Amino acid sequence: MKFGPVPVSEALGVVLAHTFRGDGLTIKKGTALSAEDIEALKKCGVGEIVGARLDRDDVPENEAAARIAARLCGANVQASDARTGRCNLTADFNGVVQINTSEINAVNQINETVTVATLANFEAVKAGQIIATVKIIPYAVAPLVMEHIERVLVERAVAVRPYQSKKFAILSTIAAGLKESVKTSTEDLTRRRVSAVGGSVISAEECPHTTKDVANAIREAVAAGTDILLIIGASATVDRGDVAPAAVLAAGGFIDHFGMPVDPGNLLVIGEVGGTTVLVLPGCARSPKLNGVDWVLRRLAAELPIGHIEIMGMGVGGLLVDTPARPLPRDSAVKKESADPSVSVAAVVLAAGQSRRMEGQNKLLMEIDGKPLVRRTVETVLASRAKQVVVVTGHQENEVKDALKGLDVTVVHNPKFADGLSTSLQTGLDALPVDAAAALVCLGDMPAVSSSHIDKLIESFDPESGRAIGVPAHNGKRGNPVLWARRFFDEMRGIEGDVGARHLIGANESLVYEEEFSDTAVLTDLDTPQQWSEYLGTPS
Repeated sequence: MKFGPVPVSEALGVVLAHTFRGDGLTIKKGTALSAEDIEALKKCGVGEIVGARLDRDDVPENEAAARIAARLCGANVQASDARTGRCNLTADFNGVVQINTSEINAVNQINETVTVATLANFEAVKAGQIIATVKIIPYAVAPLVMEHIERVLVERAVAVRPYQSKKFAILSTIAAGLKESVKTSTEDLTRRRVSAVGGSVISAEECPHTTKDVANAIREAVAAGTDILLIIGASATVDRGDVAPAAVLAAGGFIDHFGMPVDPGNLLVIGEVGGTTVLVLPGCARSPKLNGVDWVLRRLAAELPIGHIEIMGMGVGGLLVDTPARPLPRDSAVKKESADPSVSVAAVVLAAGQSRRMEGQNKLLMEIDGKPLVRRTVETVLASRAKQVVVVTGHQENEVKDALKGLDVTVVHNPKFADGLSTSLQTGLDALPVDAAAALVCLGDMPAVSSSHIDKLIESFDPESGRAIGVPAHNGKRGNPVLWARRFFDEMRGIEGDVGARHLIGANESLVYEEEFSDTAVLTDLDTPQQWSEYLGTPS
């Protein structure tokens, strides 16, 4: 493959390195230039482009990504269509991901042109979630590199073990001084943990915190056909001779392991009685935050081995302290999953521009069907599933605010609006509610966008499954508005100049989901008198 500048007249078949936009023409990067593309570029006065000319035996980026992904796909994993040199692998079921770490590392060491990224081994995944991605860095892979990779990938290195429908029983032991509210809340959290791994609770009992009473309760749970018994002790287990482990032995069972190098979770006990797995839960089970109990339950539910060797191998990465990078506690996550997703999606309408190309008129105040354009836009957003709306003003602040009278929106002024679009974006993000999981960034001058366009973006938003940036498109061309997960807010705040966050889409393609629309609404904005005349069907 040869990369560099190429005269347009000699560029037939060359892969364009950078998207070309000009004089109404758009050719996306990665396009193998056709004769029609070359003629169009010549008409735009382009004499030279930068691109890559593939050698005869080179494997094009999309073909290479697809071939590598196909070899990685193990049980219960699907590969997406390859695009822009990227192919994602997704889970077919809720379960636990299994990664052949040595094979992934071996592939990544072969050549810098090919990269494979995956989730951590044994991480919990949901159906449809992206669990690995193959990215080809240049526009093609050399044939010898491709052959080497395919020789290395002997086994299917990425697989998912689905959760099985296990029957759980919960046993709470009672002692003097234990508050009823503590017992109830812990049982509720335990039920949620069981539900998260696809299980069902067939019984929830309580008994005094004595070896004899706990042993009798264990026997009853085993007789009822319980797959996994979870014992919530009134006090923590501090020794194999303590009440709960001793009760397992008294019930005719054995202790497989006590303790684990995971914090929180150190004092977990795992044993077995009559074919029923018994877990004596550590004190951290009373907390909704991720802990060692979650790791063990996932493997049990997915029928993965979990004994002394597996537990003592959890030390690296087993320090589960709270950091800014960790997700919200499980309690919040459960509430979020069960809630209407639109509640946590806010909208930012950018209405601060100076309409420089409108020959002295403020396009946002011009009327369509007797209504100012900015009011029309904001009413559309309010009618969508984005219930919290922030409007950023700048140029002619008071006039824009007057146009929005009576609407249930938060209006914030950007005093630096003349410095460019990025300042308005920052102002809008700073005004969003703290519980907003995402921001829909809307331009104030898109009259054809409807609430149904917005709703489709919101309905497909699922950051946990890798759908974190929602982009509307028509005939493959991307438009506005764009939906951004909160994780991108800090990067968006760091943008400078008269630009938006569009470059972050290209930098995070694996997290982008496109919603294709049959109409041109998401591409239609009104920046010039001519565009207004064409939209309204009046002579310019």
